[in-house]
Amino acid sequence: MAKDERFVKIYSQGKMNISEIWVDTLTGVNYFFHASGYAGGMTPLLDKDGKPVITPDEELNWIKDK
Repeated sequence: MAKDERFVKIYSQGKMNISEIWVDTLTGVNYFFHASGYAGGMTPLLDKDGKPVITPDEELNWIKDK
């Protein structure tokens, strides 16, 4: 990963129906992306209280250094 990439894919599953989790390396906010055929969409990943899932700074630094 280039150190200047803003979004990093941290999880992926599927071949035809793709589900992925992306992290914004500046804010730590996690996003869920799903694609099926020619359609797709992305939304912030929310916790049980409806708040955005945010990756802690320590983990963000590890992701950036990969």
